[in-house]
Amino acid sequence: MREPEIPLKICVMDRQGRQPHVLVIPSPAQGHVAPLMKLSHKIVDHGIKVTFVNTEFIHAKVKASMIVKSEEKSPIRLVLIPDGLEPGDDRKDVLKLTQSMLKVMPVHLMDLIEKINQSNDDDDQISCIIADTTVGWALEVAEKMGIKRAAVWPCGPGTLAFQLHVPKLIEDGIIDTKGTPIKDNLIWLSKEISACSSTELPWSIPGDSKLQNVIFEYYTSRVNHYVKQCNWLLCNSFHELDSAVCDLIPGIIPVGPLLLGNQLSNYVGSFWPQNSTCLSWLDKQPVGSVIYVAFGSIVTLSQKQFDELALGLELIGKPFLWIVRSDITDGPLAEFLHVFRTRLNDRGMIVEWAPQEKVLDHPSIACFVSHCGWNSTLEGISMGFRFLCWPFFLDQFHNRSYICDVWKIGLGLTPDETGLITSHEIKTKIETLLSDDGIKRNSLELKKMAKTSVTEGGSSSKNFESFIEQLKH
Repeated sequence: MREPEIPLKICVMDRQGRQPHVLVIPSPAQGHVAPLMKLSHKIVDHGIKVTFVNTEFIHAKVKASMIVKSEEKSPIRLVLIPDGLEPGDDRKDVLKLTQSMLKVMPVHLMDLIEKINQSNDDDDQISCIIADTTVGWALEVAEKMGIKRAAVWPCGPGTLAFQLHVPKLIEDGIIDTKGTPIKDNLIWLSKEISACSSTELPWSIPGDSKLQNVIFEYYTSRVNHYVKQCNWLLCNSFHELDSAVCDLIPGIIPVGPLLLGNQLSNYVGSFWPQNSTCLSWLDKQPVGSVIYVAFGSIVTLSQKQFDELALGLELIGKPFLWIVRSDITDGPLAEFLHVFRTRLNDRGMIVEWAPQEKVLDHPSIACFVSHCGWNSTLEGISMGFRFLCWPFFLDQFHNRSYICDVWKIGLGLTPDETGLITSHEIKTKIETLLSDDGIKRNSLELKKMAKTSVTEGGSSSKNFESFIEQLKH
């Protein structure tokens, strides 16, 4: 019998005989760190050295959530630079954090690169900087230092297409210079792609016009510039998912879906400890029976809305796995959860954070109640799930439109006249979703497309291999 082959980690060299070394810099948020860490694992698997740069604050969160010694096992080196704020400052204040980062982080990043490059080890020389577009100042640092640069758009390409078309939307009188719609109607970028409601633009933050203006200004003045000045523009998507949108974005390179797969044990990008006990609970549930509910790392609910969701899950009468962060609501959470768990008697499992890819890959999961963040959207698509969509802000509305109207793999929730999504609405929509064979069929078809794109010869696989080859030379 032939002995099984042992996979080797290949060490590649550039034309000067050095191993390429990339510096990866995400925006300091869970939804941005996660895809860039997954991309980093893919790059390391091709024999390229990766150093991952977090802010001091985020580095501390990542370290605190790690399994013991997981950093030692990780092939990715973690380093940190300050964001300029004091330890007790509110980092949810986006304006304050952004201004501080822009002021202090470029200098610290330049110092870090110079320190690495002055090392006696030739393999340490930084050959490329890969940065999240929302921290595109890192790309400017790379340009000043004569280093190759790749921008990563961590959201869907449809959202980026809207950002890049902002000047045209202003010129055509569709929005004003603050991003506010001039008319209340649907907005099309082309006949081939989904329309966007003027009240749900990719920079929309309902109820917070000040923050919406800040984010819009940042996108129009900076992100558009960043994506045009880079050597590569990578995107966590695959061409077949929305080829018409990709055709609107010059130079975009879809390399997704970015999934961890067999790298999950070495993953060091979570802000919260992942509770894996939910997996053994899932093992005890019937195939295709569990409703998975997760709203990402930022979304918060009013106490009244939180109670309605809990009641809706209780009324549906099916097992569910619900991710409830400690900050998801400002009510008496511990007391509520104790009573709720007792009443349900093991029909529901509630954890603060979970290994989402493993959860979605579990055969007992039936559907995904989601905020429609892009990472969750792409992970759900990759695992073939139907969505019940509950978007809150920014690109989540746009993603919901694609899920429900373009890909037809989910349903949206409709609030009542007070803006509340009732327990009855949740129960009814879940029942409708689980009984719709057409939605199920579409979901399984997209799963096949996603898998094909990242297997050898697939569109994303070829794009990524090409990118790696260019990094080496």
